Amino acid sequence: MLIQELRNTFIAVKTYEPMDNNELLDFARQQYLSGNLSILDYRNVIRQLENDGASKPLYAFEDVVEL
Repeated sequence: MLIQELRNTFIAVKTYEPMDNNELLDFARQQYLSGNLSILDYRNVIRQLENDGASKPLYAFEDVVEL
């Protein structure tokens, strides 16, 4: 799947333009997890988006429970 196809699907589903590639990255992950995107397409889209500067969000684990 090309980035433009993903963008078009995003617009059709969300009814607005993605603000940045990070938003498309999250949407691609959702599409993959829901079965709408094959693993091969998912990997290609993720690679392209990351090459264009997209990144996964950083999570702060403040309440980590020690075992």
